[in-house]
Amino acid sequence: MSNNQDNLETKLSDAKAVTGGMLSKDKHVSAVNTSAVEVAKTGSIKDVILWLLAAAVLIGATLVNQYLPGYWQPANDVWIRIGIIVALVVFALVCLALTHQGRAFKILLKDAAVELRRVTWPSKDETFQYTWQVIVMIAIVGFFVWLLDNFFNWFVGIFIG
Repeated sequence: MSNNQDNLETKLSDAKAVTGGMLSKDKHVSAVNTSAVEVAKTGSIKDVILWLLAAAVLIGATLVNQYLPGYWQPANDVWIRIGIIVALVVFALVCLALTHQGRAFKILLKDAAVELRRVTWPSKDETFQYTWQVIVMIAIVGFFVWLLDNFFNWFVGIFIG
């Protein structure tokens, strides 16, 4: 019994080291996830201004191609318009990244990257086997749907014809 408890303590200390000490014996909820939710729920006047600025810039980016060449001669070149549109979209994304919700999204992306490293991916042989199983099931279900379609066409044809 003592050996199992020592093993559990070792695993717990390893988990604390991996998560930066955010794991306790009683709580298995990561503080990173709760902080991301809390960050996303908080807001300020700065966030509202950045969201409005980003929306205005994105709307402006949609209007560049149609209206800017009429007011600015160099915008007649398609590459200049593309460059302006890309710059406006990048500016809007930077504005959104500076909001609380943008910071929470960055935390979410980091957590997703950590989870992807933990995934056990199937081997090549397993992938090949699962692919064939899916193809066979699609064929069986497709045949069944084809039979039902023909039956219902025949059944409706009896009443109509």
